[in-house]
Amino acid sequence: MTPNREDYLKLILELGGDQEKISNKQIVSGLNISAASVSEMITKLVKEGLVDHTPYQGVQLTQAGLVNASSLIRRHRLWEVFLVEHLQYSWNEVHDDAEVLEHVTSKKLAERLEDYLSHPMYCPHGGMIPKADEPIREQKRHTLTSYPIGTKVRIARVLDEKELLDYLVSLDLQIHEIYTISDIADYEGPITIENETKKLAVSFKAASTIFVDQLEGCDQ
Repeated sequence: MTPNREDYLKLILELGGDQEKISNKQIVSGLNISAASVSEMITKLVKEGLVDHTPYQGVQLTQAGLVNASSLIRRHRLWEVFLVEHLQYSWNEVHDDAEVLEHVTSKKLAERLEDYLSHPMYCPHGGMIPKADEPIREQKRHTLTSYPIGTKVRIARVLDEKELLDYLVSLDLQIHEIYTISDIADYEGPITIENETKKLAVSFKAASTIFVDQLEGCDQ
């Protein structure tokens, strides 16, 4: 399978495409490419039995697509852990190098790397690391955009995308931090979150890729 195809499968999985339909618009945003290119690749992936497509609803991984995507994400996230823990990369620096390494990592090397790292369960961005030959099942979570003002949330996982991670670093937002949603601007404006030490205005685009655990506050 080509790296380009693998990147599509990986993004669809990271967006929750193992459990629900993912729109072409979400893929366009995640890969930063044209809608026409996405449509063309989705057609190919459908023909290869890697995704199912429903017009006007989106795409979802087949079992074969899930297995392929899980293997790729496993390799990618293991390398991210290694780069952060042993080479002192920050969480926004690891993506590009892990992206290269994942495509040239054999099953044997991935197993040795996992052993060396003492079998980590999560990557630096909060994503689960699947075991060898097992499909990943990310915990189903809603994004920051899903909750009303007054909700208390914990930052649980963010999409592994360089531009997004650089943006989050510029805001000083980190995994596992707890915030209360204090304001939601109209027309897909920024979402303001705050705690005892920080008050951050997060763009709607970024907030739609930040997965959170609801702790207390208003109901969804």
